[in-house]
Amino acid sequence: MKYDFDEIIDRQHTNALNTDGFRGYIFHAGPEKKFKFADDEFVRMWVADMEFGVAPEILDAIRARLDKKILGYTLMYDPQYYDIFLNWCKTRYDWTFPREELTYSLGVIPALYQLVEDLVAKDEKVLTMTPAYGFFLHACEYNNVELVRNQLIHDGGHFSIDFDLLEKQASDPKVKVLMLCNPHNPSGRIWTAAELKKIAEIVEKYDLWVISDEIHCDVIRCGNRHTPMGKVMPDYKKLVTCMSASKSFNMAGLLFSHIIIRDEEERRRFIARDKVIGDLNPLSIAAHKAAYEKGGPWLEELKAYLDENFRYLKDFLSEYLPEAVFEIPEATYLAWVDMKSCLPGMSDSEMCSFFANEAGVLLEGGDDLFVGNATGYIRLNLAMPRATIVTGMERIRDAIYKRNAQRK
Repeated sequence: MKYDFDEIIDRQHTNALNTDGFRGYIFHAGPEKKFKFADDEFVRMWVADMEFGVAPEILDAIRARLDKKILGYTLMYDPQYYDIFLNWCKTRYDWTFPREELTYSLGVIPALYQLVEDLVAKDEKVLTMTPAYGFFLHACEYNNVELVRNQLIHDGGHFSIDFDLLEKQASDPKVKVLMLCNPHNPSGRIWTAAELKKIAEIVEKYDLWVISDEIHCDVIRCGNRHTPMGKVMPDYKKLVTCMSASKSFNMAGLLFSHIIIRDEEERRRFIARDKVIGDLNPLSIAAHKAAYEKGGPWLEELKAYLDENFRYLKDFLSEYLPEAVFEIPEATYLAWVDMKSCLPGMSDSEMCSFFANEAGVLLEGGDDLFVGNATGYIRLNLAMPRATIVTGMERIRDAIYKRNAQRK
């Protein structure tokens, strides 16, 4: 391989949420919370950024922008940017959209907060599938609107949509928005074109807005293909698509995303109500241009490396923890594992604390972090060198064996 995904990179003293923010995020605690392991001894398999270095082509582009020496107020004025991003979408997803529909945000999360504020009145509701990314709920809580939860059906680690329930929930006249995650976080499903068409039929029947979070669309298993909702619903005006290279190329800290808004009125409102008045990070623009122009080979090697990581995890669980229920996901670098039978009688909050204290592994899971329909599940970030994953999984296995032996 041209790129080194086995490199161990020290992230200490970089103000990283990954290394310094886990107490508040996972355990809702401050620096006073102590563990049996020192902070630098943890295997960090929790937050969804990678332990891989950013592609050198992107770093070179950032350095070249720094050589311009001035980092003043920056908005998107580059007419080539749309063409570069559009070519990526056309090549990867066989999908295009008009230039005027492309708007920008510092991230998908702030865009969700703004879109819910724009589209949902205080007595109205948002619908999503659960388990769900936590900020789907937080965007609703921030705007004082109700989140209606459509529980995904799970069978042997495979997740599917309960379409009868989805239609029943969508028929509520108070439901105004479907917040869709495709590929889905945390299950890793890529919704098929047939599934998306069924969703589209329900959406059109009840005249809902669709906010389609497609931020994981490039990190898919080799041989798979992502279908944008915009391709399935080519003429539906009440559609917003959210994309970014941040997940695909490990640039979440650069805060940049594409918010593709079909409806002209909502597009104007979204831009007018933007809390940062369109300002962007100049390094983010340079980085994203480089990712979409030159990052393809790095991404393909990343996907192949991740595929091997998932195969390792599947084999490890089959051999050492066969009670765990897990299916290799079709997308994302996140493994969604049902651990209920491995740790009988343990609550979600106890599970995260157990793995931190007894295994020295930081991970996320359960209803508290994934909105609902997630009891007994953990989410493991596999976007890291395989040696780190081996260490983490061996620690997890040993801690479970020890705990269950003591209970006998």
